[in-house]
Amino acid sequence: MRIGAIEAGGTKFICGVGNEQGEILERISFPTEAPESTLEQAVAFFRDKGVEAIGIGSFGPIDLDHSSPTYGRVTTTPKPGWAGFDFVGYMKRFFPVPVGFDTDVNAAVFGEAKWGAAQGLDSCVYYTIGTGVGVGVYAEGKLVHGLVHPEGGHVLTRRHPEDPFKGVCPFHGDCLEGMASGPAIEKRWGVKGSELPDDHQAWEMEAFYLAQALSGVILLLSPKKVILGGGVMHQKQLFPLVRKLVARNLNGYVVAPDILDEMDNYIVPPGLGDNAGLCGALGLGIAAAGE
Repeated sequence: MRIGAIEAGGTKFICGVGNEQGEILERISFPTEAPESTLEQAVAFFRDKGVEAIGIGSFGPIDLDHSSPTYGRVTTTPKPGWAGFDFVGYMKRFFPVPVGFDTDVNAAVFGEAKWGAAQGLDSCVYYTIGTGVGVGVYAEGKLVHGLVHPEGGHVLTRRHPEDPFKGVCPFHGDCLEGMASGPAIEKRWGVKGSELPDDHQAWEMEAFYLAQALSGVILLLSPKKVILGGGVMHQKQLFPLVRKLVARNLNGYVVAPDILDEMDNYIVPPGLGDNAGLCGALGLGIAAAGE
């Protein structure tokens, strides 16, 4: 089978064609702009590819309730033109094939569970820390949606004692995304994170916020693997800082070898690297084709 995959990010779209083994055979990327002009490029890419299904991992929030009259739409995003846009309906106008649709982070966690760092496990969580902060949850062998879908990037956090920054989230100010996203780092320190030295105070502060979120999700969901991706996590010096603070926060309460003795193999980067989202979208397409 040839499966289409779309990783629809807030700043960049990546489209690909792959197979049932999770191999991406070809791809294209372009900036996320207005809905019609963006998806015209996606349609043009897939038009002659003979895809038998399409999987979409989209920035959100989105409506994933199949019984809802607005299923397949982007909902309350601040991105101009996208709020209320019928993403799935638009693609089905051009491709009358099964379409799998989920959040971009649920797609990423699905890809990691099928082919990446959590392969063989029935639970894991995936955090993307970049332009925004999102969380995908895979539990008991299934993607978690619940009432809407997880929005763990907007959990509230304790403030770092040396951090007067008010946060950048337009909805909550100093939630996790407001304090730890790429734009938060840039606005707090006046330069992009990629321009800061590895030993800058920014990274200890970043780890402080991320470790709070991870400690909470470990206590709440008890995942068998925690995966951290996104542009901010290209700063590899963050991983040991985060692991150390998570261990300090949990303080020996969770008695599990993965946490007590194997933290380096428990909180990890994506096994699929920057392909997690696209491979996960491929997985969503494969699943839709089998329904």
